[in-house]
Amino acid sequence: MKHVRVAVGVVVGALLLAGAAPVSAVVTMDVPDSTGTVTVRAATDAERSARTEQRLATLSTREKAASIVMGHIPTTDAAALRAYVESTDVGGFILMGANIPGDESQLRALTAALTVDPALPPVIAVDQEGDDVSRLPWDDFPAATTLKYEAPEATASAFAGRGALLQRAGIGVNFGVVADVTNDRSMFIYRRALGTTPESGAAHVAAAVQGENSTVFSTLKHFPGHGAAPGDSHAGIPSTPMSREEWRATDAAPFAAGIDAGAPLLMFGHLAYTAVDTTPASLSAEWHRIARDDLGFDGVMITDDLGMLEASGIPAYSDPVANAVSAVAAGNDMVLAVVYTSPGSAGAIIDGLVAAVESGALPAERLDDAARRVLQLRLDTAAAGRGMLPCSECVAVR
Repeated sequence: MKHVRVAVGVVVGALLLAGAAPVSAVVTMDVPDSTGTVTVRAATDAERSARTEQRLATLSTREKAASIVMGHIPTTDAAALRAYVESTDVGGFILMGANIPGDESQLRALTAALTVDPALPPVIAVDQEGDDVSRLPWDDFPAATTLKYEAPEATASAFAGRGALLQRAGIGVNFGVVADVTNDRSMFIYRRALGTTPESGAAHVAAAVQGENSTVFSTLKHFPGHGAAPGDSHAGIPSTPMSREEWRATDAAPFAAGIDAGAPLLMFGHLAYTAVDTTPASLSAEWHRIARDDLGFDGVMITDDLGMLEASGIPAYSDPVANAVSAVAAGNDMVLAVVYTSPGSAGAIIDGLVAAVESGALPAERLDDAARRVLQLRLDTAAAGRGMLPCSECVAVR
């Protein structure tokens, strides 16, 4: 009998066309029968969980800590990027403008260099909202600046196109779905927000996630909502006195809709809802509990850039390592560090997380939980077949 090998990405694509599963599905291929037929199906949650637990059990405390750090260095040198991932073992990398070469094929080569282990690829992410926040200059799809005034179907179409563009470039995660709500044109976040009311925001956010579902992993931001908190979180800690009850009836709606639509990542903003917690949401255990328990989010929680906390000028947030430890302790599964970082910053954060576990300041169970969720995302990325090429020996799946 001829040996059968199947490109997993093709299989996932077939499942998607059949309406079987979103891009995050892991597929299982049974042993070929006597006719050479291979049965392909979406893996069960139990199978996905078992696969993740097996991998988690092999990791040391340091490897777990490294796996939940999303790092960055500003270069388009593929060799330097690969060396950075190999030396730090970070679980993720964010592409900023300084990482984007001249065209899509060059970017694809760069993301391939970042993927040291295709069986466990890093979380490669980008802020690709379109228009005002667009790292890829060849993205000409509509963005929130105009989509908020159109039907949700237009948003779904635009994000489907944008997601396909990112997928072709080897990018697995888009930090691109702005679930904030405001109708105040003077607000910092107004042009980027997909909705001017909770209802319109919910419809457009759900449409954006649905549009990206077959291509990239969507991220909702900036939880619990920048629209209610005036100011720029890149330079301070915007705050609002909005109560939990008012938030649940208003600004929570787009996030709830995006979660229901299947968004697997939730980015926490450096925003203080003082009636709930005076601590910024990114460092607030209560806001992480609300996301899990009240909204039912079960995916990866990630901070906005921790360097923004330093940029606030508030002495309590001047230590990037302490900020990272506090963020994980609060419930974040991944910490993002860009501003004020150097090639050695990721290592310092990893050291700090390990030291916190060893001292008991950070429960080992909390690190395990974070690493588990990130591992699941990375294994799902591998199962989606990014970076895998079809082989000449493959035969049709019947």
